[in-house]
Amino acid sequence: MSDHAKALTERVREARSSGQTLHVRAGGTKDFLGGAGLAGLPALDVTEHRGIVTYEPSELVVTVRCGTPLSELEQTLAGEGQQLPFEPPAFGAQATVGGVVSAGLSGPRRPYSGSVRDAVLGVRLLTGRAESLAFGGQVMKNVAGYDVSRLVAGSWGTLGVILEVSLKVMPVPERSVTLCREGITAVEALALFTRWATQPLPVTAACHLDGTVYVRLDGGPAALQAAGKAIGGDELPESEQFWRAVREHEHRFFSTDTPLWRLSLPPATAPLGLPGHWLTDWGGAQRWLTSNAPAGEIRSTVEAAGGHATLFRHAPDGVPRCHPLPPALSNLQVRVRQALDPDGVFNPGHPMGAC
Repeated sequence: MSDHAKALTERVREARSSGQTLHVRAGGTKDFLGGAGLAGLPALDVTEHRGIVTYEPSELVVTVRCGTPLSELEQTLAGEGQQLPFEPPAFGAQATVGGVVSAGLSGPRRPYSGSVRDAVLGVRLLTGRAESLAFGGQVMKNVAGYDVSRLVAGSWGTLGVILEVSLKVMPVPERSVTLCREGITAVEALALFTRWATQPLPVTAACHLDGTVYVRLDGGPAALQAAGKAIGGDELPESEQFWRAVREHEHRFFSTDTPLWRLSLPPATAPLGLPGHWLTDWGGAQRWLTSNAPAGEIRSTVEAAGGHATLFRHAPDGVPRCHPLPPALSNLQVRVRQALDPDGVFNPGHPMGAC
């Protein structure tokens, strides 16, 4: 373990007094999601501030410093038969826990076990005022400051440095299988996802790609056998590898230079009719689209359906990555940011909006 909180605090204090701005970063595995706007800024490197502070397997809670490698945390949890409930994408071996929380990205399990924000119980935050503030707690029943700590998830370092974060963990399932059903249209897939969501099935991932529905089931042998009969289909031999490929964008679907859009929508939303290649994840709530359609057309179509569209990879010049927020939400985001970092010390060039 390595506690560099004092050194980081002093660096922020110096930056604030001199009017300097800083790029908060660690492994850099998610720099493609807005890091271009921070190029040239002095880096506030948090990789040395690392280590698991406390871990109580019986309480299903772990507290970790921001620079701790995600792989190190996952290995420790696996040793106790536990895992992070939100199945975070790493996008590289250098991913850190602080980066995972700041990015707010979740994997295929998200609709069934909760998001990053749902797993955050508390944080210790180094603000732009060079103050170390604690929000939330280390146990699920402690609700003091809970909402403030959850705001950090998905804030992309604009609210401060996550010195420590306390996270819920969950047991690794006894067994996991993935069933495939071929010859399924997008409309049929969404209907199946909706139906399964109303039934007591141990579904922990569901996606549709190229006419095939993939459904992951977790649990004991009896539960999986019963669920398999209800869902039907053939068992996928390499279940873990498939979901990892989807989560980490290693699947062939993502092997393209065409702009990649991440669409967040109400799960039962009918297919949008936008041109391109589709992968529907999260039982319909997250849809990936590779398309050369104009950004305005994509965003207006998604917004009309009650969602928002993030330009995730291969953004054309001049196209904002984040979906513009309504004025009320935009003003709230600005006020929260100003309260914690009034001088704009942290990540001033990072895009703001629904990402």
